[in-house]
Amino acid sequence: MNLTIDIGNTRSKIAIIQQNEIIETITENELSVTVINKIFSKYSEIKSVILSTVKDVNPEIISFLKSKSNYFIDLNKDTPIPIENLYKTKLTLGKDRLAAIIGANNIFSNTSVLVIDMGTAITFDFINNKNQYLGGTISPGMEMRFKALNKFTGKLPLLNKNEDYNIIAETTASAIISGVQNGIIFETDSYINELKEQYEDLKVILTGGDAIFFDKKLKNTIFVNLNLNFIGLNRILEYNIL
Repeated sequence: MNLTIDIGNTRSKIAIIQQNEIIETITENELSVTVINKIFSKYSEIKSVILSTVKDVNPEIISFLKSKSNYFIDLNKDTPIPIENLYKTKLTLGKDRLAAIIGANNIFSNTSVLVIDMGTAITFDFINNKNQYLGGTISPGMEMRFKALNKFTGKLPLLNKNEDYNIIAETTASAIISGVQNGIIFETDSYINELKEQYEDLKVILTGGDAIFFDKKLKNTIFVNLNLNFIGLNRILEYNIL
């Protein structure tokens, strides 16, 4: 049984995985030794752990994870991975981006895959049918776009996502919602269409906090997998154990 931990900018996400099947997922605002101890108490069969984090972690947490497991990986740029990473600045490559692309490759091996992660930022990451990760793009996420319009203008209100929006808006509030949401849709569909012209076998996987919101709004056929990072982290862990 494996424990995968993905610490992001705002939340810590945890998955317990047995024989490549996700048994349980847990989300915490703040990861602590107490939280981890409860997991190990509930799942005593956990033997291997992988930690992916975008920020510094309390050393006590790492020490505790090492003490409770037979095999522990603190994911970094030197960790062996089951794909060829051609990204030129590996040190600055987000671990969440890497985990997601490896998860996508695990689902569609030897296939061109575009992973779109709609979280705090929107990331587009591409791996070709030779299992080579080439890179992608980063742009502001939906919440960030709403906040930017409010912060950097004098009178525009702070709004949130809304299912009711049109191409041509008749009020300032609806114009903001339309601009942010349609902007993301147009950006995403255009990116997919551009890659489809180059890679006929292209598969597209949507993940991240806003994936469900945009799922049916995109014109292109996509797959939604909210556990993509967990699948990737588990694949890295299994690759190193074997």
